Parts: sequence; C-alpha cells; structure tokens
Amino acid sequence: MFKRNPRSYLRIVAEFFYPRGGWYRAAQYVAHRLRRLPDPAHRISRGIAAGVFASFTPFYGLHFLTAAILSWLMRGNVLASLLATFVGNPLTFPLIAELSVNLGHAMLGQDVTVHLPEIVASFASATNDIWSNLKSIFTDKVADWSKINRFYDRVFLPYLVGCLIPGIIAGIAAYVLANPLIHAYQRRRINKLKTRYQKRMAERFSEGGGPDKNE
Repeated sequence: MFKRNPRSYLRIVAEFFYPRGGWYRAAQYVAHRLRRLPDPAHRISRGIAAGVFASFTPFYGLHFLTAAILSWLMRGNVLASLLATFVGNPLTFPLIAELSVNLGHAMLGQDVTVHLPEIVASFASATNDIWSNLKSIFTDKVADWSKINRFYDRVFLPYLVGCLIPGIIAGIAAYVLANPLIHAYQRRRINKLKTRYQKRMAERFSEGGGPDKNE
C-alpha cells in the first residue's frame, strides 16, 4: 500500500492563499456541495446568508462557529452556512477589513482612516498580547492590557460596527440569488430522477412481458 506524503506547513499556508486547482475550481466545488444539500431551498439559502454575513465579522478563527450559530437562529442549513464562509478568503479579506474598519469609524463619528497593513499588524499584535497575558497567570509576569484597549478602540470595535451594513447587504444578496437557483436545481434533479425511475419501470415491464397474470 502507498502512503500519502503529509503536507508541509509551507504547503498548507500556500494552499490557504491559493487552493489546489485554483480559486475557480474551489468555488465550483462549494457551489456543487451547496446545491446537493438535502434540505429545502429556502433553508439552504438562509444558511448561505448566515455564512456570508459571518465572513464580514472580525471574529477571525471563529467564522465557522459564528456562521453555525446565526444559521441555527435563522433556522437555516448549518452545513450550508459553513460552506458559505468560503466568501471570506485571502482574496476578499483585505477589502472586507479595510472597508469595515473605516466605515465603522465613520458610523461612530470618528475622523480616522486605518489602512490594511495596520489592521493586519493590530490583529497579530493583539493575538500575541492576549496569549502573553493568559500565560502571565501562571508566571510572575504582570499582564498588560493597554495595547489590547487601543486595538479594541481603533480596530476591533469599528470593524464590528462597520461590518454590519456590508455584511447584511451581502447576506441578503446571497439569499436572493441562491434561493431561486437552488430551487430550480432541485426541481430539475427531481424531474430527472422521476424520468429515470419511469424509464426503468418501463424497461422492467417490457422485459417481463407485462404484469403477472396471477396477480
């Protein structure tokens, strides 16, 4: 038997930014899985809307959980919500992040402009500080939350506020587009299955020479 060679960390990172087969093939796979989910179109579409909205939130690392909770509250398909978080990817995150943060500052009445490099650096620094402060519980090091407070005021809160408008718009648009498409696909698939079943029964009837006379 042949064993699979484990992927290196470098390859994992590379495939995060550019999936094997490209983004178009990855998008096709997600769309295919969404269409074939065993649930009514409106429930799948609600799940898609929840997943799309979750991708606009600043809860990096928790988008799956956020999407699942929102989908459950909306009575949507949870698996569809998880698949729909594909909308948030390395190609879209830069646009989403900078748009949301600066829109949030404007909604909060703050004349502040924050660009992508600062947003990325702030998230990285905040993650490191949180981890360092949690470790300080078990050491003699004193926890320092001052940088976290600055991150919250300058990046996280504006991001959380600013993501609401584009996230809701994108979620509604996803629902409006997905619902009729999935409904049409499901009807077409049901008709194909019916046609295949009728053809099989007709062939079985013709091979048997008609119905059993003893019946």
